[in-house]
Amino acid sequence: MAAIGNIRKHGVALIVIVGLAMFAFIIGDFLSSGTSYFNRRREYVGEIEGQKIHYTEYEAAKERLTEVYKIETGRNDFDEDLSANIRNQVWQMYLTDYTLQSEGKKIGMTVTKEELADLCFGEHVDQIISSRRAFMDENGQFSRQNLVQFLASLENEPENAEQQAYINQAKTYWLYWENVVRINRMQQKYNALLQNCITANSLDAKYAFDAAQTSVNIEYVTKPYFAVADSLVTVSNSEIKSLYNKHKEQYRQEPNRSIIYVSFPVVPSEQDFADTEALLKKLQNEFYTTDDVMTVVNINSDITYNARDLSESEVPEQYREFAFGKDAKEGNVTEISFADNTYSMARLMKVGYSLPDSVELKAIADPKQEGAEDQELGWVPASQLPKELAEQALKAKKGERITVTLGMQEQTFEVLDIAKPTPKVRIAILAREVSASSKTYAQIYNSAKQFIVANPDEESFRNGAKEADKDIKNAAALQKNTDKVQDLKSSRPIVRWVFEAKEGDVSDVFECGDQFIVACVTDIQDGNYRPLEAVSSELRYEALNKKKADKLKKDLAGIATLEDAAGKLDAEIQTAEDVTLASYRFGSAGMEPAVIGEALRLESGKLAVVEGVAGIYVIKGGEKRTADGEFNKESQIQQLNMRTSYSVPYQAISLIEKNAKVIDNRANFQ
Repeated sequence: MAAIGNIRKHGVALIVIVGLAMFAFIIGDFLSSGTSYFNRRREYVGEIEGQKIHYTEYEAAKERLTEVYKIETGRNDFDEDLSANIRNQVWQMYLTDYTLQSEGKKIGMTVTKEELADLCFGEHVDQIISSRRAFMDENGQFSRQNLVQFLASLENEPENAEQQAYINQAKTYWLYWENVVRINRMQQKYNALLQNCITANSLDAKYAFDAAQTSVNIEYVTKPYFAVADSLVTVSNSEIKSLYNKHKEQYRQEPNRSIIYVSFPVVPSEQDFADTEALLKKLQNEFYTTDDVMTVVNINSDITYNARDLSESEVPEQYREFAFGKDAKEGNVTEISFADNTYSMARLMKVGYSLPDSVELKAIADPKQEGAEDQELGWVPASQLPKELAEQALKAKKGERITVTLGMQEQTFEVLDIAKPTPKVRIAILAREVSASSKTYAQIYNSAKQFIVANPDEESFRNGAKEADKDIKNAAALQKNTDKVQDLKSSRPIVRWVFEAKEGDVSDVFECGDQFIVACVTDIQDGNYRPLEAVSSELRYEALNKKKADKLKKDLAGIATLEDAAGKLDAEIQTAEDVTLASYRFGSAGMEPAVIGEALRLESGKLAVVEGVAGIYVIKGGEKRTADGEFNKESQIQQLNMRTSYSVPYQAISLIEKNAKVIDNRANFQ
């Protein structure tokens, strides 16, 4: 009974405790079973108009575009900027595609399979396809036969892994451009629809015609706002705030961060220079005497030796006299020299002979490959040919055919012509650029670390940088998807850090190419609008100009002539000739639409004071002239519609993308 009494006595507390325990059990079980749900959410790079983009899909799209770049440019070296460009292009394609699909569903607009097939390989091949180099003939013209052969090759059964890789790459190339054609066609349809909906009418045509036909010469005086001292007018904080609220929509923003940072360049020490020179001295005798120069050089040098025949222009400038001078002999060597941060020495391997610099070639098609055609390669510099091909081609006779093994296949070429021989040499150069050693690297890194420890907040960061004689650099308005900080290499980690840091935080050391970077967060902006404090200076400038305009208007009160205005403003009378409503500029004063409008409205001989963009204007009306042009309504409407056709498509696509429902999580994946 006592136990029951105690339970009753503490009933409420027990209910709460039991309730919390049950809640913990339930929520714990949910979180445990729901782990896959949250993980799935983290797998999506983004969502556009309800269509989710999975990480693997996004990565595959990046790989496809990368392969396209390789084929189109012939490059395999992708720097940081190009990789970032590819990421952004992929996202933009998703954004354009999914927003257009969403708009298309509302109005029943799409691109059918039959329509896409016609645009890609039918009777009406799109320019996107026909302008690809892969489908052009030797004259640079689109070849339907080349396109058909390319598509047929995608269906071939591969005989080996190399052929399979080629077919896979070709399929990736084709599917990418097919998708681009589809999106482009959808965009063309949408634009055509808008252009047919937005058209000029007869009133627009007549107004535009009259605006261009009526002109006037205007005499005026002006005083720019900057010529009025700021001290003569005052602007209150409330006026700036009022102006801010008026223009607030202009200051919309994405969440962003601003930082300051200092650099610790990784540069070689004096000891590194001494060590590099000592290494070359150690190798000097072996380099001079060895029979296996290629091995010695290619193991130790920054410049590869492949026994190529070089012309004078291909030899480094510092060794041209040595290689082609009158004293050049096989076996000659140089002393160790220093230039462009590099220690080097050279040895002549072969001199006193001549070979052509280039050769004109034709690639002979494999007779076993049905439909294949010979391909003229034109003149090719010997230095750009594979070594095996260059050696045979330069020794061949005009019209001779040669067969070489390139990779895993044999290829036959016909030598169409050979350039005249020029002097050649073979020169081995053992060169080592001085670079920072691991010891130097560690010392510079430790200096950056010590800077962080001594300067843990913004104030000390700025003072410490000044004491260390380091330039403080600013990087403003970094967004979550910013690829890199200004021109700093490999600086994406800084962007990730800054969105996890607090204002005033100092970072750890970031390695950005050949320098270490330490950063400090100076500003965090998470609001939808830039704050008043951030834009107050430009608003104050606008408010000052308005006050100056009001003051100048008061000063001009009661003037009767343009000469009076010139005296009041201490300015000269000027003339703007042939002013029309279609004018973009008012004389030499620049873009002043309010002044132009008043000039065409004002009666002859009358004065008007106009508040312009750059200053105050006093203008005197002149005699209006009307040209003898004949109004053609249809022609004028066509001209107006042509102007609209240039701006409406861009504005429309930009607007639907801006208003689309977009969740962008890319920052979590890069």
